[in-house]
Amino acid sequence: MTGCCDGRVVIVTGAGRGLGRAHALAFAAEGARVVVNDLGVERDGSGAPSEAAAEVAAEIAAAGGEAVANGGDVADWDDARAMVSQAVDAWGRLDTLVCNAGFLRDRMLVNMSEAEWDAVVRVHLKGHFAPARHAAAWWRDRAKAGEPVRGRIVNTTSGAGLMGSIGQGNYAAAKAGIAALTVQQAAEWGRYGVLVNGIAPDARTRMTAGVFYDAEAPEGWDPKDPANVSPLVVWLGSDGCDVTGRVFECSGGGLSVCDGWQHGPVKSVGERAMTAAEAADLARASIAAERPPAPVYGTAP
Repeated sequence: MTGCCDGRVVIVTGAGRGLGRAHALAFAAEGARVVVNDLGVERDGSGAPSEAAAEVAAEIAAAGGEAVANGGDVADWDDARAMVSQAVDAWGRLDTLVCNAGFLRDRMLVNMSEAEWDAVVRVHLKGHFAPARHAAAWWRDRAKAGEPVRGRIVNTTSGAGLMGSIGQGNYAAAKAGIAALTVQQAAEWGRYGVLVNGIAPDARTRMTAGVFYDAEAPEGWDPKDPANVSPLVVWLGSDGCDVTGRVFECSGGGLSVCDGWQHGPVKSVGERAMTAAEAADLARASIAAERPPAPVYGTAP
């Protein structure tokens, strides 16, 4: 019995724990060969690297799959290039990149340090761009050589990036950038045979432990199990995926496509410049004709 990713070569970043681990195991179960990337640091990015990636790669091998470990920093340009090269050197190709790595340094914006801002934006936003840039360049070269390319990229944004989240300004800004990057990549790289989509998962992971999900998983069905998100990621990373430039929220046994910024109702004074007073009236009229935005997480309903 073959899986939907049989023979595909997949990189999953941040795959040592939580969501990334669940994704790596799910891809392997569907026949993919997996590069398991994880720097192995703590939830806030501190601490010395660990063997988290090697442990997941060994778990895949023990189950009869194929995997190699990678301990590179996703936001380091050379490490990101080496990650792509490792996949190609090991199996002669790369088919799917799942960008998942990240960490949190939460604080209200008025108290946030420059280092807390820079670290989170770096690991999330640059950590999505750098591996994807090197993967896309490899696919572009294959396409220009006349080879068939069916590349897939799955990015990881979040509800914080789509709606905002009190106390997580650095994370929300980075994740919003990832949502926009997904649309940009899809528009630019489709010509090379690459489809790009994103997910905004709602799941219990090491990164969210103690922040949102303190309760123990209930017996039986656990809607916050990270493994519930992985089937969507596997499909988006498979040859069978036929959508691009979309972001999906996913939780438990359901998902929904997210509708991003749209052009709202246009209100105008005609063919002349508006005054400041007229601008206020037009702004209020346009807002009144549009549905209200979703509330920022952490604000009163």
